[in-house]
Amino acid sequence: MVAKGKKVALITGGSRGIGLGIARCLAQEDWNLAICGQRPAEAVRDVVHELSGGGSEVLYCQADVSNRADRARLIEMVRERFGRLNALINNAGMAPRRRADILEASEESFEEIIRVNLQGPYFLTQAVANWLIAQGQENKSFSGSIVNISSVSATVASINRGDYCISKAGVSMATRLWAVRLAEFGIPVYEVRPGIIKTDMTAAVQERYDRLIREGLLLQSRWGLPGDVGKAVAMLLRGDLSYSTGQVLLVDGGQTIGRL
Repeated sequence: MVAKGKKVALITGGSRGIGLGIARCLAQEDWNLAICGQRPAEAVRDVVHELSGGGSEVLYCQADVSNRADRARLIEMVRERFGRLNALINNAGMAPRRRADILEASEESFEEIIRVNLQGPYFLTQAVANWLIAQGQENKSFSGSIVNISSVSATVASINRGDYCISKAGVSMATRLWAVRLAEFGIPVYEVRPGIIKTDMTAAVQERYDRLIREGLLLQSRWGLPGDVGKAVAMLLRGDLSYSTGQVLLVDGGQTIGRL
């Protein structure tokens, strides 16, 4: 039984890394959660148990956001379980399987990164936005919002992962586009732009970033944590920045502040 009155958030890639950090923060704020990922349900049983421990209803959906049929099935599963949706957090993404100089990078890698990091979230947003609009038309007290998780790579060039940078720059523009389109329906759209966050995705380059942090890359000299991003998303979904649709919230320890 779904707890009456609780808002529902769909977090893609919500069973690990930044997505799990977001899910934990929203569970603490009494949201019901739908999380998706590509791992089988048995592999995330402990995560679901943890998130539901505080009273949140938690649905796990095995789905690939780059796949059109999976996106449709994901939304239908959320609809069947909860009957409503208040927030979409587009967090699922991937780094290149192999970092390669842009003089040598493959077209196959580019296509895969764009499908997962940009095309999938863009069209998931399209489907969810239409559902949010319909809910708002049926219930004038309904509130809905969308948060895109991008990366400082949207503006910081890394020539050995150009495909990733381009995908995140696209997510940034998608945020603006959806903010403009959904404004008339009272649905704010935000971008949260993390910097160096300690997750399994960054584990392979931990030694390099440890050195860069020691050498002063960041103003706040530590790794970012998934919970840092989660707190930012929770703030946005509470409506604390309700007059700021389309804006970017940087969670990067001061990395992207220009310095002489």
